[in-house]
Amino acid sequence: MRRAGILIASTRAATGVYEDRTGPVIADWLAEHGFEVIPAAVVPDGPSVGAALRALLSLGPSLVVTSGGTGLSPDDVTPEETLTLLDREVPGVMEAIRAAGLAKTPLAALSRGHAGLAGTTFVVNLPGSPSGVMDGLAVLDPIVEHICDQVEGSHAH
Repeated sequence: MRRAGILIASTRAATGVYEDRTGPVIADWLAEHGFEVIPAAVVPDGPSVGAALRALLSLGPSLVVTSGGTGLSPDDVTPEETLTLLDREVPGVMEAIRAAGLAKTPLAALSRGHAGLAGTTFVVNLPGSPSGVMDGLAVLDPIVEHICDQVEGSHAH
């Protein structure tokens, strides 16, 4: 069984100002796709995102889905923290996620997330809103199994 991790970048959720609503959406989606789900890490925006992402990657999951910290606020640094850990980017995934979001809101153009491989783990940054997460997961729906198969060495097309 493949394992997957979830990282929520939200200062307000990490400090208890409000309850994270994106982690459960991601966890349900991962379970529906047959992943064993590592409990979500909820951390404040900023450098703690990189530390939490490195900790998740050390567990060797097939997939890590992040939510939050992809906007333009000064502490929205999830893309920068992610990019330093990626060995290979997969820009087409983020292009498709932004395009799906743009069909619903012009604000999707402001999401700066990355997708790519950190070793043998596929990492994807999703926005911090539940609707943005659902849009991103809908894009991943038909391709996530193929992504994991290819990362594991399958050459099937």
